[in-house]
Amino acid sequence: MIGSRPLAAPFEANHTGRVARCYSEILTQAERRWTALGVAHPTMAPAIALQRLLVSELIALLERLEDTPAMTPPSNPATMAAKLRRGLPALRGEPIAVPVPALAPSLDRFCHYLADSGAGDVARHVIEILESGRMSRASLLSASLARDQRAIRMGATQMGLSPDVVWLIAELATAPLAHILQERLFGQEAEVSGSETLQSARAEWDRGYCPACGSWPVLAEYVNEVRRLRCSFCGTSWEMQSRRCAYCGEGGAAFSICAADEKHPEWLVELCAQCGGYTKGVKVAASTPFLLLALQDLETFALDRIAADRGYGRPPLVELGAEATYEPPRPCEQ
Repeated sequence: MIGSRPLAAPFEANHTGRVARCYSEILTQAERRWTALGVAHPTMAPAIALQRLLVSELIALLERLEDTPAMTPPSNPATMAAKLRRGLPALRGEPIAVPVPALAPSLDRFCHYLADSGAGDVARHVIEILESGRMSRASLLSASLARDQRAIRMGATQMGLSPDVVWLIAELATAPLAHILQERLFGQEAEVSGSETLQSARAEWDRGYCPACGSWPVLAEYVNEVRRLRCSFCGTSWEMQSRRCAYCGEGGAAFSICAADEKHPEWLVELCAQCGGYTKGVKVAASTPFLLLALQDLETFALDRIAADRGYGRPPLVELGAEATYEPPRPCEQ
């Protein structure tokens, strides 16, 4: 419950058959796109094969989570709205009970998939540490959901593990949970005070990091010329109030949006000379389903190369404590 009203489920109450059909349709679309990507870029066959495994596991995990009760942030709508208005993502700092029994099997399988698909001994070392009990699955999953990159990096380093691989494995296992939580949270029209709602606080959100979890966007979707950022972790969609850099807020001449691939006029790249950051953009007819965001990211790998060749990159996660500490500069009007 949030406040006194039940949270909206991410799927309809009699969802079993409908969800299965939804996943089937998504997989059909994904298979068509994976096949086309493999034909156009044969060297990407290993990455495509791995993503097939990961998406199948993500679907299995989502199905388990649908049957897991009481996965809700305990704060009431007024508290959530107040957090958003001071720049703190709604789920950040919430004492959410992570359903470890539902997530742990996928956590282990993600380790094995990565070990067999290029990460090799690095990922196998993670498996060994988890199975030995030297690293707690519950602690790792909780830190990942909380976006506590510092804790995961410190723990991984102490265990002689690759922090980046540990972060990736944990992120894969917790992303579906974060996705369901943000759907339940932002799908709720609970009253905050008077005519204010949690939804209005979300609509006022004008930062480049996710209003639900605080992660950076994986890409910007342009639907009917409306630019909406999509979270790289939980899949939340949000719109900044002006077109400017998601990372530093630059909206003047140092920020540009340009077509970068003649073969794909629907692809864009947002470049910021102020902070050196970039965001990929894609013109789409409709918002991309959560399970296909990683595929959209893989398909547009050429934009990552273009940005990297020009010296642009992506910054680390924003460090946020109990209070928001990051306030981007006010934008220059274009």
